[in-house]
Amino acid sequence: MQTILSIQNLHKRYGRIQALKNVSLEIQKGNVYGILGPNGSGKSTTLGIVLNVVNKTSGAYSWFGGTMQTHEALKKVGAIIERPNFYPYMTAKENLELVCQIKGINYAKVREKLELVGLIERENSKFRTFSLGMKQRLAIASALLNDPEILILDEPTNGLDPQGIHQIRDIIKLIASQGTTILLASHLLDEVEKVCTHVLVLRKGEVLYSGSVNGMTSQQDFFELQADDVANLKLVLSKHPAVDKMEEDNGKIVVYLNNPLEASEMNRFLFDNKVVLNHLVKRKHSLEEQFLELTNNR
Repeated sequence: MQTILSIQNLHKRYGRIQALKNVSLEIQKGNVYGILGPNGSGKSTTLGIVLNVVNKTSGAYSWFGGTMQTHEALKKVGAIIERPNFYPYMTAKENLELVCQIKGINYAKVREKLELVGLIERENSKFRTFSLGMKQRLAIASALLNDPEILILDEPTNGLDPQGIHQIRDIIKLIASQGTTILLASHLLDEVEKVCTHVLVLRKGEVLYSGSVNGMTSQQDFFELQADDVANLKLVLSKHPAVDKMEEDNGKIVVYLNNPLEASEMNRFLFDNKVVLNHLVKRKHSLEEQFLELTNNR
């Protein structure tokens, strides 16, 4: 699989503040990567460095396997790292045509990208009449005009209402489905869980987790169980080798595992030991639970 961006051991200091500490990340073509962390965790600094607008203190990064210099590679990158900034008295179409003129892009791309972000019916509306969500969608259209290999977004849904958030997320999924690699920074766990395939978790400039979203959420499967005889249920569960620990929560027994176990296997084991369940649910920790566990333990 082609490597779009490789980041190795990035460090960044602002005076006494260590903004980034030993951050590494490999971005492969066709995936959606999220850099997740609270405000001040180093997300925007990381994006700024690879986009050549922030100087690194040490470490390295390379685009497209190191086959081209950064200024050449950035011609194949689309990015939105600040608030959308267009001429308020010009229409959506006119603003995008101006971008095409500056970058030497065929005007035909304007209609194509306006359709992609759902703004074709407002192509002749002035930018100043747009809602914040529409402005953000126009910014995405602008970043896509050159058909980039990778689209970089810094907090793409920040400040939007629920409808605007939903629209942006749907657009990100659509862009990804068409083969564009995406890297987005967000402090919203729900956003990363819903749109990303991979996640890098940062806290105070340090990497807490790097890998697939599924890998993060599947590290600890657990069961919620309920039976009429709770004491006997706990006694039998304590004999199963895959059971790591148990806790009681609102009348249910929450069972944490140290080895994979299917719900049917758990049900069969309990039934064979004369325990009849009236509730059995196998769950995964949400990304939120995993994120809080990571950040609270550091």
